[in-house]
Amino acid sequence: MPATPEDLFARFDALAISHKTIRHRQVFTVGDGAEIKAQMPGGHTKNLFLKDKKGGLWLISAIAESRIDLNAVAKLIGAGRLSFGSADLLLRHLGVTPGSVTVFAVINDAAGAVRLILDDALFAHDPLNFHPLRNDATTAVSPVDLVRFVHATGHEPIRLRFDAAGAPSLIEPAAAAAQIER
Repeated sequence: MPATPEDLFARFDALAISHKTIRHRQVFTVGDGAEIKAQMPGGHTKNLFLKDKKGGLWLISAIAESRIDLNAVAKLIGAGRLSFGSADLLLRHLGVTPGSVTVFAVINDAAGAVRLILDDALFAHDPLNFHPLRNDATTAVSPVDLVRFVHATGHEPIRLRFDAAGAPSLIEPAAAAAQIER
């Protein structure tokens, strides 16, 4: 069984991760719920569940305003052409449904089948807002706590910086760690 929002919050509590959740109507796209987002401080996010032509699974978590050139991402990370993963793959590997894709869903990827990419722009915002495995709420955490959570699930994210056209560049792990500690 996939984790529930309550399971997620219990994991946060066990990791001493501060979190705040606001319940609201269902929101299915980044454009939905602008009035909800306007009342919540911090960075709002988008999350893309992708499959490459080699069968690899990817989750990109980015600031909502970031442009992402998927062809350029695929070349940089050495993946085949990227396309959106099916609802079945999403449910099977991350335990969520379309419209509820979130970085927090890596809690359901115990096998480590999904590679995680984090947009470097996330780390310029505090807090960061994500769905807590369902799209009828938003949960805020700090960038430092996001990384602690991701590591606690056994995932080692790839950090990419996207320019205005969506072209990515790799953030080296040492530089990424130094930025988180600031």
